[in-house]
This record gives sequence, structure tokens and C-alpha cells, in this order.
Amino acid sequence: MAAFISLIFLFFSTLLLLLCPDLSLSETSNNASTVSLLMAIKASLDPGNLVLSSWSPNVTDPCSVSSFEGIACNDLGQVVNISLQGKGLYGKIPPEIGQLNGLSGLYLHFNNLHGVIPKEIASLTQLSDLYLNMNDLSGFIPSEIGNMPNLQVLQLCYNRFEGCIPNKLGSLKNLTVLALQSNQLTGAIPASLGGLTLLTRLDLSFNRLFGSIPVKLSEASKLEVLDLRNNTLSGNVPLGLKRLNEGFRYENNPGLCGTGFPSLALCSDSSLNPTKPEPFGQGSNRLPTKDIPESANIPHQLNQNRKPQAAAAVVGVIGLFVILAVAGLFTFSWYRRRKQQIGSTVDISESRVSTDQPKVLCRRSTSPLISLEYSNGWDPLAKDQSGSALSQEVLESFMFNLDEVESATQYFSETNLLGKSSFSAVYKGTLRDGSAVAVKCISKTSCKSDEAEFRKGLTLLTSLKHENLLRLRGFCCSKGRGECFLIYDFVSNGNLLRYLDVKDEKGKVLDWSTRTAIIKGIARGIKYLHGNKRNKPALVHRNISADKVLIDHLYKPLLSDSGLHKLLADDIVFSTLKGSAANGYLAPEYAITGRFTEKSDMYAFGVIILQILSGSCVVTQSNHQGAELCRFEDFVDAKLGKDFVESEAAKLGKIALLCTHDSPSRRPAIDVVIQELDDLTNELL
Repeated sequence: MAAFISLIFLFFSTLLLLLCPDLSLSETSNNASTVSLLMAIKASLDPGNLVLSSWSPNVTDPCSVSSFEGIACNDLGQVVNISLQGKGLYGKIPPEIGQLNGLSGLYLHFNNLHGVIPKEIASLTQLSDLYLNMNDLSGFIPSEIGNMPNLQVLQLCYNRFEGCIPNKLGSLKNLTVLALQSNQLTGAIPASLGGLTLLTRLDLSFNRLFGSIPVKLSEASKLEVLDLRNNTLSGNVPLGLKRLNEGFRYENNPGLCGTGFPSLALCSDSSLNPTKPEPFGQGSNRLPTKDIPESANIPHQLNQNRKPQAAAAVVGVIGLFVILAVAGLFTFSWYRRRKQQIGSTVDISESRVSTDQPKVLCRRSTSPLISLEYSNGWDPLAKDQSGSALSQEVLESFMFNLDEVESATQYFSETNLLGKSSFSAVYKGTLRDGSAVAVKCISKTSCKSDEAEFRKGLTLLTSLKHENLLRLRGFCCSKGRGECFLIYDFVSNGNLLRYLDVKDEKGKVLDWSTRTAIIKGIARGIKYLHGNKRNKPALVHRNISADKVLIDHLYKPLLSDSGLHKLLADDIVFSTLKGSAANGYLAPEYAITGRFTEKSDMYAFGVIILQILSGSCVVTQSNHQGAELCRFEDFVDAKLGKDFVESEAAKLGKIALLCTHDSPSRRPAIDVVIQELDDLTNELL
């Protein structure tokens, strides 16, 4: 046994010595392997080479800028995102895609893909977002998907899937959104879905599901939306689902009954005991034997005592193997860091253009985001020979020094942290002139990979100037840190969410005139973005919501994040829309077209009008009906009492209804809304 251990030690020692002197051969081999794998995936997704022409077997590094369209990599050269939504792909999803071990986001929605979902996709254990909606996929939903522990969003809607919903999906403990609507699914709703404690949205509408609604679904504490419309469900609706209010949709299920639900008949004795019980849930004595782990089949006591000395030896060998493997990975990581040459403890940053601000050495501090390493190749602010001198001059006039940003935020102190998302962090800071700012930190991996496009986005952001848009003071992009910092004016009164659903009426309940002024200010900001000036193309905001409306010290509204999508990678933009969809800001046509227009901005604006009028984050069907029938008690904040102008409320309610019309063509342009709001003011005069 000792000789065997010595042999293993010698083997790994020799292996490390061979690897350490030059890892470039290993990296070249890995790149070639990745390219070969991606080409196999391309052959299946785009068999006619009509879409993915940039995917070429002659490219040595698939992670280099713009070499493979829609591909994003991490610092270790692993493919982590595939963003090919809306590209017109008409092939099939290949089994080879399961070999991209580092993949965290797969976005293939709004294409014409057909065939089945390969079960090999379940090998993507790091995957958090799986978007396959709006294709022509068919067959069964693989139960193996239930083995993907990091999956957060599963979008399979608007396809032709059939068969039952796999009970195994109840194992996806990190799942927040499950969208299976508009397929041909049959069978019962698995009770296991009620065990998804993080689930916020479950859409099973427009299928052929039957049986009762599992009582366990009502126990999903974070569930906000449950859509079961247009199925053939029957039996008693669990009373616990009443807490979802408007978020629970159950129309066109004639067999349902229950107490306390509008349009549902009271249950008879026969309906209380449905003939089709919940799958693996209450009322069922069937055991989910397929889900019992094999380890539960414990051998006899005899196996536990067999050859303990041999077992100890095996454990020792395994332990040694683990230690050597860790040592090898450590050596690889150390060598890679040296090879990337990202600098020592200081790096030279571009100084802000000024007569009294020389270039300085800036101390590198700990990243406020995830600690990542980047090559020096990323330099979005390098002088662009194809760009105009005027554009370069404009950008330079907005450049901040990294030292200024670090000093302003006290080296990104946690005490200055205002908020953090999956792709950015925001810190409060104080510049040397004493002015307060908010610094948004964005990692390079979240930005557009094409540096020219990134520069265009920055140029656009610097051009946006309006009294109802949050002002960009400047920016700073650090090659060494692999981050870009956007410096905005700090807004003292927070965002609009702070003034919705107010429990304490002291200080935060907005009076009527302030509410109308905020609505008009938001409208003016949108009008500026949508553009009415010559040589100023329209800019769609894409993500208007209450948390994007900041309120300054004079209670003037300022739209934030205008044009930010021009800087961000496609998959990051899609990830930011999850909150908008969950809170009702996303226009319904997006689910069909996958496109943003000025009319989708108008839809979100209409939702915000109703939120401001009602003083609530949640816009309900009752709010819509109240605005339509001028029942002020249904859509005007009760905290105002009688302190509002009825004629204004009625007109604002009508505007909100027009803006949130299901048909984009029926929604007014922002010019029309501005005219209506101006007429409203004139009527009062």
C-alpha cells in the first residue's frame, strides 16, 4: 500500500512539473476543445450557417472580443453565457451543450428551434437562467432538469411540450420563476412545486392539466403570481391561495369550486373528494419511488464491517489525491495570474482631463463586486481611430480619476453601500468639491464585449441632459480592476417606492399636488428620451419602474438608468427585466415579440400613474375598474381622504388606462399624454 501511495505522489509531482513551466500549450488545447464544441453546437442550432457566421473553426480563442457572437466568458476562459435570443435560429438544441460546464445563462428564446430538450442539458449544474420560450420545441420536459441545483428561472412557455409536468421539478430549491404556459401539457399539477420556497411566479395557464390544485401550493410563502387559466382543473380551491389576491388567476376551469373566490361556486360533497387526487400530495397513497435516492437502499450490517483496514487505506489514497489536486489547481491559478500581468499593487489610471489634475498612481483596493481577474486587453476608453475627435473630447471631459472615485467612497466602504444587484453595486460618495454623488460600479463581465459599442453607449449617456433625468457627472473605467464606475448626482429623497404603501402617515405620504407634479415630470423625462428634436433619435428606456424614479429635495422626479442598456451585455439586460415582469411593468406584447418600443415605455408609465394615484406598489384589477368607472375609492389613495381634485383624478385615471391598453397601437404617444397633462393644468386655471 505504501508503494502504491508513493507511486501516486510521484505521478502527480511529475505532472505538476510538466504543467508549471508552460501552461500555454494546455490553454491552447482547451481553446481548441472549446471551439470544437461550439462548432458542434452551431451546426445544430444554425445548420445552414445563416445566423452564426462569426462562429468560425479558424478562431483560436472563442473568448476574444466579438469572435463568437452571443458568447461571454469568465476570466478562466470558460463559456458562461450564450445569448442568442431573437436571432432566427431554426435548428435543434444539441446534446453537446451539456458539456459547457461553466454555463450560467442560456438564452435561446424568440427563435424557431424545434425538436426536444436533450436530457444532457441537466449536466449544466451552474446554470441559473434557462430561457427556451417562444420556439417550436416539442416532446416531454426532461425530468433530469430537476437535478440542476442553481436554476433560478425556467422559461419553457409558448412551445408544444406535452406529457406531465415532472414531479422532479420540485427539487429546484433556488427556482424563482417557472413559466410553462401555452403548451400541451397534461396530467395533474405536482404537489412538489409547493415546496419551492423561493418561487414567486408560477404560470401553468393554457395547457390541458386536470385534477385538483394541490394544497401545498398555497404554502409557497413567496409565491405572488399563480396563473392556472384555461385548463380542466377541478375540485376545491385551497383557501390559502386567497392571499394572492389579483395574482391568482383561475378562469376557464369549470370544475373548480371554493369559498371566498369570486365567480366560483360553492363546493358540493362530491367535489370535496375529487376522483383525481393530488400527485404525490395530500390524498394520494402513491409513493414517488423514482425520487427515492439510491443511497436509501442501505446494505446489510455485514457490508458496514467488511475489511475496515482496506477501507481506511482507500480513504487515505483518496485524501492524498484530493490534496494533490488542490495543489495543482493552486499552482495553475498562481501561474495564470502571473501570465495575465494585471499589475502589482498599484496601477496607473487615466486622469480626469483638467489643468490642475495630473496623472497619478492609484492604490488598488478590494473590488466592491465579485473578485475577478482580467487581462489588460479590455480598454474601452482607448482612443478609437474610427471615432471622431469631438466624440473623444466629449468622453475625456467626463473622465474621473480612479483615485477620486476611491477617495469619494472611502475605498468602497460598506458603510457607504446604498444597494447591490446581480451586476452592479451603488455607493454614496463625496467628491473633493464637497458635492454628494452616487457611484454605480459595473463589472467588465456585465458590459458589452465590443469596446466600440461600449464607447458609443458611454457617449450616449454623456449626451443625456434634461431636468427630469438623473445627471451623469462622469465615469471611470479601470483596466486593472476590470470595472467601470458611473458617477451620478446623489438624490436625497430616495426613489418612488419609498412613497408607496406607506404605513406611517407622518412625513412620507405625498399630497395631491406633489403626486400630479411627479407624474408630469416623469412624462417630460420620457418625452425627452423618445425625442422630438432633429438629429436626436428616439431612445427607449426599457426598464421604467418606481424604483427607477428618484425624488430630489424639491420632490422633482428624475428618471435613472436611462440608456444604461447600451452599456450592458444582452444577458444582463434580460436579467434586469425579471423584476419588471414580476411587478407588472413589462408590456404584454414583449412575451410575443421580445422587442422594446416607445409603446412599451408607455405601458410602464401607465402602471406608475396608477401606483402614484393609489399609493400602492401593487396595481389590481380593482384599480383599473375604479379608474374606468370613476370610482375614486378604488384607485385613489385612501390616506388622502378628500384632499384631491376629482376632475384631475378622473383624467389621470383615463390616461393610465390608455397607456396600459393590451394593444400597443391603442396606447397614446408621449406627446399626446403631455398635451393632456398641460390641458389639465389649464383647466384648473
